[in-house]
Amino acid sequence: MSSIIIPEGYQSLLGLYDTQKAIGLIKTIFQEKICMALHLKRVTAPLFVMQGSGLNDDLNGVERPVEFDVPSLNEHAEIVHSLAKWKRYALYKYGQGIVTDMNAIRRDEELDNLHSIYVDQWDWERVITADQRTLEFLQETVRDIVDAVCATSDELRWKFPELKNNIHLGREVTFVTTQELEDIYPDFTPKQRENAYAKEHGTICIMQIGGKLKSGKPHDGRAPDYDDWALNCDILFWHVPLGCALELSSMGIRVNAESLRRQLEEAGCPQRAELPFHKMLLDGTLP
Repeated sequence: MSSIIIPEGYQSLLGLYDTQKAIGLIKTIFQEKICMALHLKRVTAPLFVMQGSGLNDDLNGVERPVEFDVPSLNEHAEIVHSLAKWKRYALYKYGQGIVTDMNAIRRDEELDNLHSIYVDQWDWERVITADQRTLEFLQETVRDIVDAVCATSDELRWKFPELKNNIHLGREVTFVTTQELEDIYPDFTPKQRENAYAKEHGTICIMQIGGKLKSGKPHDGRAPDYDDWALNCDILFWHVPLGCALELSSMGIRVNAESLRRQLEEAGCPQRAELPFHKMLLDGTLP
């Protein structure tokens, strides 16, 4: 069921063609900004991966991938949910930071102003060293991404003067953990906490998503086998027309062998350790 809301009195500032032109500009400008900020190279990504490879993203663990048979290979393939795991495998092949424009289908996705069954998003990944697995390095990277988003917004407003007084993205990031959010708003749902905090602070980064909080519930679902629940985060901006927090980036420092084993056990799926992708991670083949 769709729950799209059109705010009362809302009118698009751009016509249909200019909206498409602006979307094209955003994609071109942002790719340039993010590549410069994080030292990335653009690559082409797959639309599907083979079933049983362990490369598809399980998202919250309940979403069903769109699948089809490939008679010439005598195998089944799955449309990707996201490239969270494929990108790490790609780093093993490319050996350097990469970015790609990913298209996917999420058949079980909710339909609202912020979600669609069709996904078109930037995905990036880069190799880090063991001593960069820190909260400080994560936060530094978040600031670089926010700068790239805001720089893209600045150029867009210059190209389309109609938008000058209607896009307000703050460069100053306020960091908060999911447990801190629960402590501040114990009677709120996770989504209500995000909205309340983003409304107060503008641009926020919510860290440590996936594990259980003191309440016994996680802030949000997170697959146990791509990022470290102690070193991940979501970047959100306050969206004025919709009056809600808008998540623009879900990211994190990826699991190492230790955190992968721990999170697979916590999520109740230790058998995944036998999948090809997971074996490559556990034996140190993947960067």
